[in-house]
Amino acid sequence: MRGELSDQQYQVTQKEGTERPFDNAYWNEKRDGIYVDVVSGEPLFSSRDKFDSGTGWPSFFLPLKPEHLVEKTDTKMAIARTEVRSRDGDSHLGHLFKDGTAPVGLRYCINSASLRFIQKEELEAEGYGQFLGYF
Repeated sequence: MRGELSDQQYQVTQKEGTERPFDNAYWNEKRDGIYVDVVSGEPLFSSRDKFDSGTGWPSFFLPLKPEHLVEKTDTKMAIARTEVRSRDGDSHLGHLFKDGTAPVGLRYCINSASLRFIQKEELEAEGYGQFLGYF
């Protein structure tokens, strides 16, 4: 797997790193599509559930497939946070905060390096045609 990921993707997904805010691929992505785990390809988030949190990282208020996410307590910082990982890939994705937008008040703050974006027009060809109905 190491050879299949960029250095940054490896650092984020396997070593629980964090990329720089406002200096990543998807923080300002506006096209319709879905975000999948860069390691396993699990569908994780939809652009329809993405919002501008002002943090510089892609932020979502709902997961596309909640069963593909695992939440763990992260105590590496001074306060306990909720880490978000992919179920099958066991990739570190980012963190979940309760300061998000309507309708649920959650903010999944996710590293772009843990994601691969598939735009709506490519969903069928990439094997994710079942998600076309979201758009």
